[in-house]
Amino acid sequence: MAPALSFAPTLLLRAQGRGLGMKAAIFDVDGVLTDGRLYIGEQGETVKAFSSLDGHGLKLLRQGGIEPLVITGRDSPAVRRRIGDLGLGEALYGVVDKLAAANALLGRLGLDWPDVAAIGDDWPDLPLLGRAGFACAPANAHAEVKAVAHHVTAAAGGHGAAREFCDLLLIAAGRYAGLLASQCVSLDR
Repeated sequence: MAPALSFAPTLLLRAQGRGLGMKAAIFDVDGVLTDGRLYIGEQGETVKAFSSLDGHGLKLLRQGGIEPLVITGRDSPAVRRRIGDLGLGEALYGVVDKLAAANALLGRLGLDWPDVAAIGDDWPDLPLLGRAGFACAPANAHAEVKAVAHHVTAAAGGHGAAREFCDLLLIAAGRYAGLLASQCVSLDR
């Protein structure tokens, strides 16, 4: 099966980083993996909706050799549950200074900013987006974030923006077609 998805060649070149594809991708949660709305019940519990398309994209990204990293300013059982369900090992919750947290995480993983992509939607994400080798923003991101992004997704946060970001990185790295072909053989894995 030939891939139906495509991106502009100049965008793919930018998303390749130093030529072999990105080694990791940083994801914000609220406004990227969710639509940014917070539902708070009468007992104070926070409820969030996540896209299954985005979740599968994160799994594919990892299978394609690009490590998904989550850095979020909020902490909640819902977010921890979703990240755990996806099997993502590198996640930082309740982060006030995202740049300091990202620098420490990248240092621990032996990664440099040119080899890292990032997607965010609001001002706290700007320091990461400004340093990342490839910066992305969801369609519903703040105007200042869109202004620094190399790509603004067609989809909104929580509605496929993260999947579009994952697919773009996988195509740029030359790994998308192989992952698609492997999914077409059998889904019983």
